[in-house]
Amino acid sequence: MHISVVIPLLNEEESLTELHDWIAKVMQSNHFSYEIIFIDDGSTDDSWEVISQLSTINKDVKGIRFLRNFGKSQALHAGFAKAKGNVVITMDADLQDNPDEIPELYHMIVKDEYDLVSGWKKKRYDSVISKNLPSKLFNWAARKTSGVKLHDFNCGLKAYNLDVVKNIDVNGEMHRYMPLLSKNAGFTKIGEKIVQHQARKYGETKFGMNRFIHGFLDLITIWFLSHFGKRPMHLFGALGFIMFAIGFAFATYLGIDKLFLNPDGRLITQRPQFYIALSTMIIGTQFFVAGFLGELILRNKTDKKRYSIKDELNFS
Repeated sequence: MHISVVIPLLNEEESLTELHDWIAKVMQSNHFSYEIIFIDDGSTDDSWEVISQLSTINKDVKGIRFLRNFGKSQALHAGFAKAKGNVVITMDADLQDNPDEIPELYHMIVKDEYDLVSGWKKKRYDSVISKNLPSKLFNWAARKTSGVKLHDFNCGLKAYNLDVVKNIDVNGEMHRYMPLLSKNAGFTKIGEKIVQHQARKYGETKFGMNRFIHGFLDLITIWFLSHFGKRPMHLFGALGFIMFAIGFAFATYLGIDKLFLNPDGRLITQRPQFYIALSTMIIGTQFFVAGFLGELILRNKTDKKRYSIKDELNFS
């Protein structure tokens, strides 16, 4: 199979038929064998009924329905687990991503041998204040932190080699950082393509300003996990050693000063250095304990089920 199109969605009943017809037209005109995997992330409208109807009309339409809303990352994880195409395309269901971009994205993966190609919505039709400016700030921070030189990390339109989606673990809210997750997994040939952004035709956006706050917090998380996720003691142990060493140095100075240099001076407990020594040694010990606990958790963790599937369509 040439292409798997993975589409997570939440309450997009109005756009699904038009999106399906557009994708199908592109696939047929380019003679691609394909599958369209819709992942209904707990919609409360008639999205699942529309997907069911499309699956009866087109055998290449497949569906996954979550019991409730688990989030876009979990929806992508479920879609990636089922995908069979040599190239996996992800896109949003709101018609803001253009299916006509699919052939060129496919050829960049197959012919140019990219591991991942990320869309760049250079010209956007979103609100400048609430979307564009926060997005530019977010992408700047992501570039500086990750070292991945992309202009638009959060674009839903991306293309992947099948090996990539089978070897990365998308969880929490990490869908924003698929290029960084891919890089950390060893897939370093990451490209970018300017894609057409279209104004939302139906419904309203599901994301508010809080997604950018969450995005920055997730960026800190993924930076930490990429550097210390497998060895938390390296970070916490180093911090603990530094703090404990500072405290021990102050305590040693106070002891020498009281015993030999100035035995008739103030009581140790009346000197601020005593509390600095006490506090830093306690904090250093706590960092050590945090590192040990992190190592124990890491060695004894078991993978928990992150979402529950209610229905599936057309999966053999």
